[in-house]
Amino acid sequence: MQTIEIKTTQNVTIEYELASLWERGLSTFIDLFIIVMACILIPLGIATIGSLEMESIQLVFVYCFVGFFFGYFFLMESMMGGQTLGKRILNIRVVRLDGEIPTVNDYLLRAVFQYIDTVLSGGVLAAMLISSTTRQQRLGDMTAGTTVIRKRNNLRMHLKNILSIDTLDSYEPVYPQVKALNEQDMLTIKQVISRLRKYPNDAHWEIAEALAGNLREHLDIHETKQTDDLEFLRTLLRDYIVLTR
Repeated sequence: MQTIEIKTTQNVTIEYELASLWERGLSTFIDLFIIVMACILIPLGIATIGSLEMESIQLVFVYCFVGFFFGYFFLMESMMGGQTLGKRILNIRVVRLDGEIPTVNDYLLRAVFQYIDTVLSGGVLAAMLISSTTRQQRLGDMTAGTTVIRKRNNLRMHLKNILSIDTLDSYEPVYPQVKALNEQDMLTIKQVISRLRKYPNDAHWEIAEALAGNLREHLDIHETKQTDDLEFLRTLLRDYIVLTR
């Protein structure tokens, strides 16, 4: 499974799974099916109201397809946080490589080049670029500085694999305040721990220390005896799983 590491604005590196070629292709097929169906129904609806010749219906379809194509991808990704209906069904989404939230201009560039990647080349250009580039980017991704990742949440399974999970019958949570966090926060903590264990250098220790300090402040945790930052983060993960599963 191909992954990509993206550094967030808090200087925390998070590893994401890149969406595969077939996932992106299927999501685009779903989106195109929705667009085509809408562009068929609209001319037919107009034809039922007034008398339109076949050539006029075909012309309306072409205009509808071009306009609706750009509007659909741009508006959907802008309003749905980097997802279209097809991407939501496949549970994938658009992210920026620099860790920032994609902007309206990013989505606009993706929509414009989507026409080249998908329609003008019959999808061949997009498939070639996604399958051959290290970050699996089509032309629109390269222009906007984005890629598409899996949004599928495997967090609980990952945490169970790296921690020994108990139940409330055999384990008493140390920090019940952890329930104020969400699973994305837990994923960030997990990534910091994983990076620190894999690369135990000064930079990753500083990140773990900063994250632990921010979490103590956010959760209003005042310890009489300072816990090791790494152990503190591990305890938060364990407490979260026990309290929320």
